[in-house]
Amino acid sequence: NITVQTNAGILKLQFENSENITILMGIPKFEPIDIPFNRDCQAQLYPLKIASEIYQLAALSIGNPHAVLQVEDITCAPVTELGPQIENHDDFPEKVNAGFMEIVSRREIKLRVYERGAGETNACGSGACAAVIAGIQQDLLESSVTVHLSGGQLDISWAGTGQPVTMRGPAETVFHGRIKI
Repeated sequence: NITVQTNAGILKLQFENSENITILMGIPKFEPIDIPFNRDCQAQLYPLKIASEIYQLAALSIGNPHAVLQVEDITCAPVTELGPQIENHDDFPEKVNAGFMEIVSRREIKLRVYERGAGETNACGSGACAAVIAGIQQDLLESSVTVHLSGGQLDISWAGTGQPVTMRGPAETVFHGRIKI
């Protein structure tokens, strides 16, 4: 087991085997001031005006800000067009990660994420957590959900308000480094 201090808080990692890691991702925050999101009060869904359209999205922080928009079909979701408009919307003063979620069943979703400062990515663990949390809050998903991203699959579990969210999935080496302890 490893405990890691990040800008988002303390994460606890448990290595199950050479392929899978479980991470205790922390307790999500929903108050707009904690996201941060320019709204007066907390809600499950918020209207967000972009150009002449109004989109209903969930907003929360899992150590970083996320907006989650439910779509009918992930393959034709306007991620590259709408993602940067959500990311840079004036109502998110620190910008926001934009998740586009297709619900397959109460235990399975497909997800594409437009990450702030990076664009669309193949996988986003905090985005997967945020999407599942948003779906659970709206009573669209069960407490344990498989998330399919273009870069792989994650299993996310959340028992509800005040509880930490757990992410389980594969980890791949992307960097080697040394630190002095």
